[in-house]
Amino acid sequence: MSSSLDYQWVYAIMDSSRVSTFLISILLIVYGSFRSLNMEQEARERENDPDSAKSNRSSNNEANVQTLDTMQALCLPLGASISLLVMFFFFDSMQMLFAICTAVIATIALAFLLLPMCQYIVRPCSPENKIPFGICGRYTSAELLSFSLSITIVCIWILTGHWLLMDAMGMGLCVAFIAFVRLPSLKVSTLLLTGLLIYDVFWVFFSSYLFNANVMVKVATRTAENPMGLVARKLHLSGMVREAPKLSLPGKLVFPSIYTAGHFSMLGLGDIVMPGLLLCFVLRYDAYKKSQALHFQEISPECKHFYRISYFHCSLMGYFLGLLTATVSSEIFKAAQPALLYLVPFTLLPLLTMAYIKGDLRTMWSEPFITHVTPKDQLV
Repeated sequence: MSSSLDYQWVYAIMDSSRVSTFLISILLIVYGSFRSLNMEQEARERENDPDSAKSNRSSNNEANVQTLDTMQALCLPLGASISLLVMFFFFDSMQMLFAICTAVIATIALAFLLLPMCQYIVRPCSPENKIPFGICGRYTSAELLSFSLSITIVCIWILTGHWLLMDAMGMGLCVAFIAFVRLPSLKVSTLLLTGLLIYDVFWVFFSSYLFNANVMVKVATRTAENPMGLVARKLHLSGMVREAPKLSLPGKLVFPSIYTAGHFSMLGLGDIVMPGLLLCFVLRYDAYKKSQALHFQEISPECKHFYRISYFHCSLMGYFLGLLTATVSSEIFKAAQPALLYLVPFTLLPLLTMAYIKGDLRTMWSEPFITHVTPKDQLV
């Protein structure tokens, strides 16, 4: 009997909710990273061919990209801590504001997530010409379709509060954040992830000693009042108030277990986005390194097998192992775990080691995307 209890965590890991968490988080990181890389390549094409229709489509997206510097990386954990405290102390009085702001941001992010699918659907039957909407701007048919679908999903979520729609909004936020926020170097990546690791560990393990509650868990599991309920009360529609469900804000992904009724597996969006930014950075560096190697013909036949192991694959495997370790720890200790405590070392340390072995550590640390001209090119 005791042996079966000792290995109970093994069965818990194979639960459908855990497997879904693993698959979806990895897919979001991979998809968001490749969306970011595609946007960067389209921006480069725009520089080479300003009249290209494909390049003109990407101009607005690339203009909205935010590259973090050292100071922003250091301040981000502090800003996240302040936001966490504001939601902890003032959630009841500001929950309507939080719900409305979240719905607006999630609508835009979800439209970005759905855009490629809408472009694939609309392409055979509609030209790519942009339709003017006055001061609102000009949009293609695919953009209008994706925005309409996004608004529909968010509105149904407000009416029903269904976890699946909340997950869809959270997925949009993850992909949009990974695609539009970039890390310029391994130095900034290390500072950001180290600061967020300390942030995650403190608010999960030590906040209860200062605030008599686990601040991170309490904020993550709180539900906000439905805006429809407020409107119904203003209009004295009591029947509608009873039907309006409370909303769990899309700051996390939740997946139900098909074996255990009422059991959900939860993963914060930050545990996907922050390691995802690192993986997006190394994917861009892999693509840059490959283009430089092809241009300068630097890869010799005897070392080609070593270059097949990309930084992206190394970091992605590290993310999987880190998430697996965090899941095992939560099952063994039966308590919430700061996922970044496991994800950051498992993604960052193998990357640093691999970069050192390959001789790229110095370049990746400070100026990874600067073209180094060889003497052969100078002679040409």
